[in-house]
Amino acid sequence: MSTEAELNPTSYIQHHLTNMTVDLGEGSFWVLHVDTLVMSLILGVISLGFIWMVVRKATSGVPSKTQAFVELLIEFIDDQVKNTFHGNRHAFVAPAALTIFVWVLLLNSMDFLPIDIMAWIYEHVFGLHNWRGVPTADVNTTFALALSIWILTIYFSIKVKGFGGWIKELFCAPFGKNPVLWPFNLLLNLIEYISKPLSHSLRLFGNMYAGEIIFMLLGMWAATGVAGTIFGAVLGVGWAIFHILIVVLHAFIFMILAVVYLSMAHESH
Repeated sequence: MSTEAELNPTSYIQHHLTNMTVDLGEGSFWVLHVDTLVMSLILGVISLGFIWMVVRKATSGVPSKTQAFVELLIEFIDDQVKNTFHGNRHAFVAPAALTIFVWVLLLNSMDFLPIDIMAWIYEHVFGLHNWRGVPTADVNTTFALALSIWILTIYFSIKVKGFGGWIKELFCAPFGKNPVLWPFNLLLNLIEYISKPLSHSLRLFGNMYAGEIIFMLLGMWAATGVAGTIFGAVLGVGWAIFHILIVVLHAFIFMILAVVYLSMAHESH
């Protein structure tokens, strides 16, 4: 029996691109969110490109304001990593922390752009009707980031302790090496391994998604009349100011948790 894609592949692709998704196979796991991927890629290139350009033009003399800002940012991230990770942090962990913080901060900062104006631009300029402008308001983004860090923790655990040492830790920590305790150790470690990416991703997603919803509700309130416009504008400004703290704070929290997980992977129990 022929599928929709086999009968008319052009209309099938157009339909899914209109809804900002592309199916690679059966099931929701194989659905790509085009808007999330494109926005994440663009912001990733901008963030890394900006730092690369500043470092490339850095001088040992009197630094420019931009260079001074980037140096302060790098020193701040390096200090945070130094307080958590006890090892050669400059080999991987500190650069990864800087990348995570700057990238997630830019992903979150898309929430500052006015929803109504951006929706008009997406639809009338680019012809995109369902474009999601805040990648971290999509749970797929935060899960992808958290799972990437989770995979890195397993990789470094095996690299530092060896595969045998990693397996031994799963069965022998934290309660001891007695074979009677092996099932309890394994169960506790499996719960920890499962809960890390879940809490890591859902914390960021929940706060950014909630912030987006509140902005939308305040915008809809402004359409109810004069009173709604006044109160919506006042509350919108207040929420926007408070949201600056949320955006920066959760980028920092996501980065710190990544450093903590990588530090734990390098330590033996």
